Amino acid sequence: MRIDCYLSLGCASEEALKENIKIALESEAVKAEVNFYRINEAEAIRLRLMGSPSVLINGRDILPGEIPGFS
Repeated sequence: MRIDCYLSLGCASEEALKENIKIALESEAVKAEVNFYRINEAEAIRLRLMGSPSVLINGRDILPGEIPGFS
């Protein structure tokens, strides 16, 4: 499993997100490659991300939305 996490430059959720992912993976006994990326608004739009943080599991957004860009 691959987990990619995209955060806006000012997002303060990174540490909490890391901890939540760690707990989830441990509780389910799942191994995953976990990556964190800090990106700007233009990159978020290019990637069609819908918020910050955006979490993709095996390339699929866990909370897809309608309008790309960070909120």
